[in-house]
Amino acid sequence: MMGESKFDVLQKIPSSLIPRSVRISYPSTPDKVIQRIRDEGFAWPVVFKPDLGERGWMVRIVHTEEDVIRYIDEITLDFIIQERVDWPLEFGVYYRRFPSEDTGEVTSIVMKEMLYVEGDGMSTLAQLIEAKERAKLQREVLYHRYESQWQDVLPKGKRMELVSIGNHCLGTKFLDGCHLIDERLTASFDRISKQIDGFYFGRFDLKTKSIDDLRNGNVMIMELNGCGAEPAHIYQPGYPLWKAMKVMTRHWRELYRVSMENHRRGVHFMTLKEGLAIYKKVRAINRG
Repeated sequence: MMGESKFDVLQKIPSSLIPRSVRISYPSTPDKVIQRIRDEGFAWPVVFKPDLGERGWMVRIVHTEEDVIRYIDEITLDFIIQERVDWPLEFGVYYRRFPSEDTGEVTSIVMKEMLYVEGDGMSTLAQLIEAKERAKLQREVLYHRYESQWQDVLPKGKRMELVSIGNHCLGTKFLDGCHLIDERLTASFDRISKQIDGFYFGRFDLKTKSIDDLRNGNVMIMELNGCGAEPAHIYQPGYPLWKAMKVMTRHWRELYRVSMENHRRGVHFMTLKEGLAIYKKVRAINRG
């Protein structure tokens, strides 16, 4: 649910469906990390993310060796270097299959609209950010990132992506994509999921080139999150509360059924001691 190694989970997915990724053990040094990037043949930019984390914490797009130095100075646990997937569409696809059944179901799709501003030919970048509610909430972070462009005027119609990481906490807008669910998409995620040993319930955070590719399972999976993840389409602005509660009630009922079926097949329940140890570990990291 939480506290699991993102890297270990990725290794359970067929290599053709994930970006190239390596794990860096803490502590490390900038020189060692930079050399690892060279040895592995990564092209800049790359993505750095904690091996244990959530809600976009310490996920960064790293463009330069100076960025590596800054990241190493902040990170306090193992982290992942991941090849950046420069595909245009990003989704979160929630899948569920009961262990007693041969086929499953895609229960949620969230479409991710990255944080951006659009130029009007008169306003500076700073003014455009102040005028956009989602961007304004990220003002301090954006200032440090775009300080050299802060007073530049964007040409009319030019769209500038401010954050390229699809996380709600970083300003990404989540949109309801459940209308994309059909038999072809479900069959594709059945096929993908059955290649992951012991997997029945979770959300694929992925990129793809087109809706058609999504339906055909031609995707790159950046992360696979288990029952700690939610059907994030409910975060679309204006989504009715009663409808979100209905979605989550079904979500938790299905999670319970998957858990009980797995338990009857010999999967042990997490003990209170194990749960408290994971909670303390995650809490210590988030405080840091």
